[in-house]
Amino acid sequence: MSLRARLAEAQIAVMLLTRLPAGRIPGTAPGMGASAWAWPLAGFLVGGLSAMGFAGAAVLGLPVMVAALLAVAVAMLATGGMHEDGLADLADGCGGRDRARKLEIMRDSRIGSYGVLALLIVVGLRVAAMAELATPHLVVPALIGLAMVSRAGLALWLAVLPPARDDGLGRSAAQVRPVGIAVALIAGLAGMVALLGAGGLVLALVVLAAGALVALFAMRQIGGQTGDVLGAIQQLSEVAGWLALLVLV
Repeated sequence: MSLRARLAEAQIAVMLLTRLPAGRIPGTAPGMGASAWAWPLAGFLVGGLSAMGFAGAAVLGLPVMVAALLAVAVAMLATGGMHEDGLADLADGCGGRDRARKLEIMRDSRIGSYGVLALLIVVGLRVAAMAELATPHLVVPALIGLAMVSRAGLALWLAVLPPARDDGLGRSAAQVRPVGIAVALIAGLAGMVALLGAGGLVLALVVLAAGALVALFAMRQIGGQTGDVLGAIQQLSEVAGWLALLVLV
């Protein structure tokens, strides 16, 4: 396993989960599933940029609510809002009468009332949690750590959940190696502990447990995973981490 191959996989992770420039990949690009070990790295980049937005606003003396909104906005710009889009699509799909109709709705590019409400609630909870915590020494490490661990769990659910469709992300599940899942989870947990101390481990477990609940919900609704399901898992598990942090603090 060459260093060049690992670098290419890290580049794919950044290309897949963000809209940040990742450079060119010489030769044949690795499959999406092979990049799963590096998904916490993509989270680190997104969380780091978001943290810079919050800290910068705090330095300028802006109200904490404004700083929180800026932090969320920066994260959305860094990812292109792809995870939020997945959450909205999964929420809209819940209005379908059966599995086939739910999947059809989820593929529709238009957003419905369930999707709008889901986005309002999730974004509102993230902003409110940051505003309540207020101080950068709490918010900044949480922005980075939660972004990392919420994406680390996606590697597990991509491999564990069966594909809900014959195309899309389902075909990439076979490329996710057990060692890649292990590396992703270890990186996510390590990041949380390094940034937030022993309490970070508790938060990481809450995030992973919340991801499991969303995964179970997706199994009951559509029979497995899609890209939208993974996006919803990231969003809802991160929010669960913010709420748990409020409880701990």
